[in-house]
Amino acid sequence: MPRKFSEGRRHKFGKQRYRVTNWSEYNEALRRRGDLTVWFDADAADLWAAPRRKTRGGQSRYSDLAIEICLCLRVVFGLPLRQTQGLVRSLARLSGIVLAVPCFSTLSRRSAGLKLRPAARPRSGEPVHLVVDSTGLKLFGAAEWQAWKHGTSTKRKIWRKLHIGFDLISNEILCAELTTDRMGDPTALPALLDRYEGRVDRFLADGAYDGGATYELLAARYGDAVEVVIPPPKNAALSADAARNPTSRDRHINEIDTHGRMVWQQSTGYNQRSRGDAQIGRWKAVIGGKLRARRFENQKTEAGIGAKILNRMNGLGCPHFERIA
Repeated sequence: MPRKFSEGRRHKFGKQRYRVTNWSEYNEALRRRGDLTVWFDADAADLWAAPRRKTRGGQSRYSDLAIEICLCLRVVFGLPLRQTQGLVRSLARLSGIVLAVPCFSTLSRRSAGLKLRPAARPRSGEPVHLVVDSTGLKLFGAAEWQAWKHGTSTKRKIWRKLHIGFDLISNEILCAELTTDRMGDPTALPALLDRYEGRVDRFLADGAYDGGATYELLAARYGDAVEVVIPPPKNAALSADAARNPTSRDRHINEIDTHGRMVWQQSTGYNQRSRGDAQIGRWKAVIGGKLRARRFENQKTEAGIGAKILNRMNGLGCPHFERIA
C-alpha cells in the first residue's frame, strides 16, 4: 500500500516560508560554540580545588565545578574520558596555569551523583509557559558492536528516556530528568517538575500526559489558575460532574466535539507545542542520540550537563525569524 494512500482526499496546507533576520549575529554565535574560552574560563582555576571538609572522611582534591567543566568539554566535543583529560591538561598549559587535572577514573567516579550548578532562571521572575516532552536515548554497548561486526544482535538494545521542560518564550531548558525506558511520561512528571522551583501559568504537553493525575498534580503545584493544554484522545469521556462543575479537561473535550480538533488547536495555542519536537531535534543534533556513560547515575549527570550546554549555546545567540509567505 502506498505511504500516502489518501493523498487525493487530504486537506492541503500551504507551506509557510520564513527568513532569518539576524544572520550576522547568529553566524558569530555558531562560531563561538566552538570557542574554548566559552567552556573553559581561566578564572575557574581559583575554584578548582575542593573546599576543606569539616567532617570525617577523605579530602576531595577537585571541586564539583572542576569535574563539571571537564565533563562539559567532554560532551561538547564528543571525547572519551582519557582524551578529555588530555584536552584540559593542554588548555591549562597553554593558559600558563599550574593546574592539576583529574584523571579519567576520577571523572568517571565523581560523575555519579555530581551536584551541578543551578540552572538559569527567568530574569523577570514571572510565571513561564512550560512545554514538556520526552525522547529516547540509546546506550552504546555489546549489541551495537555485534550488529556492526556480524549483522546480528543477541541481546535487546537498552534505552533511557529523557524528559525535558523548557520555557516557550526564552527557549531555555528549565528542567531535565533521565529515567528508564519502562517509566511512562505521567509517572516521571513529578520528578521532572521538582527540578524547577519557579511558577508556571501555562503547561503544554502531548497526549501521552493526558489524565486526571496530571491535572491534579499541576493544580496542586501551581494552583487552579494554571492553564493546561493537553489534547484528550478521541474516545475521551467527560468526568462524572461535568454538567455542573466541568474541569479544564472537560472543556477541552466539549470544544473538540463542537468545533473540531483543528479549531481547538488554534484557539488554545497547542500548535506551539511543536517547538518541543524542535527542542528534541536540537538535542539529537548537538548533544547526540546516545549516552556515553555506562552506569545510570553517570548517565543522569550526562543528561543534566547536556541541558546546561544547550542553554549556554542558546545564550550565545539564536536565529530570529519572520514569515515571508
